[in-house]
Amino acid sequence: MASGPPVGSTGLIHHPYVPPHGFAAPQPAVHKASTVIFPDVAAMRSTEWKDKTGYTYGLHGTPTTFTLEERLATLEGGLQCLLVPSGLSAIATTCMSLLRTGDEVLVPDNAYGPAKTLVQGELMAWGITHRYYDPMDPQDLADKIGPATRLVWLEAAGSVTLEFPDLPAMVRICRERNVITALDNTWGAGLAFAPFDLVPGTGEAPLAVDLTVHALTKYPNGGGDVLMGSIVTRDPQLHLRLKLTHMRLGLSVGANDAEAVLRGLPSIVLRYQAHDATARALATWAQSQPAFVQVLHPALPDSPGHAHWRELCHGGPGSAAGLFAVIIDPRFGQDRVDAFCDALQLFKLGYSWGGPMSLVVPYELAQMRTQWPAYLRRGTVVRFSAGLEALADLQADIEQALQRSLR
Repeated sequence: MASGPPVGSTGLIHHPYVPPHGFAAPQPAVHKASTVIFPDVAAMRSTEWKDKTGYTYGLHGTPTTFTLEERLATLEGGLQCLLVPSGLSAIATTCMSLLRTGDEVLVPDNAYGPAKTLVQGELMAWGITHRYYDPMDPQDLADKIGPATRLVWLEAAGSVTLEFPDLPAMVRICRERNVITALDNTWGAGLAFAPFDLVPGTGEAPLAVDLTVHALTKYPNGGGDVLMGSIVTRDPQLHLRLKLTHMRLGLSVGANDAEAVLRGLPSIVLRYQAHDATARALATWAQSQPAFVQVLHPALPDSPGHAHWRELCHGGPGSAAGLFAVIIDPRFGQDRVDAFCDALQLFKLGYSWGGPMSLVVPYELAQMRTQWPAYLRRGTVVRFSAGLEALADLQADIEQALQRSLR
């Protein structure tokens, strides 16, 4: 007489039921695993994880993370993608993979602050030197590339002050000198411009950065509740080099976090366009406010790098992110600026951006740059991130904070 499955814990763990194939739904399934089961020893020995033809261990990928990687590569125009725990982790992984003692990395002076802290801390301790270049002067970049330069970081638009560099010119300079280019593409999100095809229609080999890093924490997720990053490439050898470092560092992301980003991706275009439209309208209005001596947004004609942005991003809807910054008249001291930020009600004080809630942060720019750029007016920088609230409500919020603190 045939016996059924074992009872108790053994029966629960080794239950023979397998659900039928063919289930389809709008959202991909969530696969959680550390251990991956093999049918036999031969499969265990022959399965390869590096090219995504199989699964060996949860750390090296599941159907959920592979799906997210493929969609992100498509979003940015790349061919390969690695997932890491944060945007900063993407920057650190890239540096650790591509730089060795005695090498030099060049960083734009307006780069993401924690990236500068990384090169000043761990990289210097490992004997990797760095120099900062003027992000608005390709010749300064060219002059600073030396025999030890192995990696150049690019950022468009710049962190906090949102100046837009001449990316094609800088990539050409690096390509001529055989130096790898890495672009922080969090602002562009794979939507504002194509980092792997910077000058479309110019030949079989498009002008491209070598890799992008992206803080998926922001627009791809869109909910303000996930930390994750990505590294996207088109070169298989470069990807493998990064992937082996990624493996040796034991980097991974949680399945539920991957699920959250997969859930956010289908609406990224609509959300990005909405953030863009609100930020542009607020930045344009902010130019009329006497307390703001300068308003920084790539779409404004007098914002640093506007011509570069317009050429690369074409200026239409969805070609700029939801950020803008203002420089507050220096006659208002830090206490008044802080009071202005505190008086805002819909704009919450908080780092990051790209979620549904509008955010604001005051910055002490003199402590963040090697020098104060000539194209920026003197004063205190305050950066706004436009969320998904109604434009009229956000404008009214800034207006009432101005009335209370800066008039």
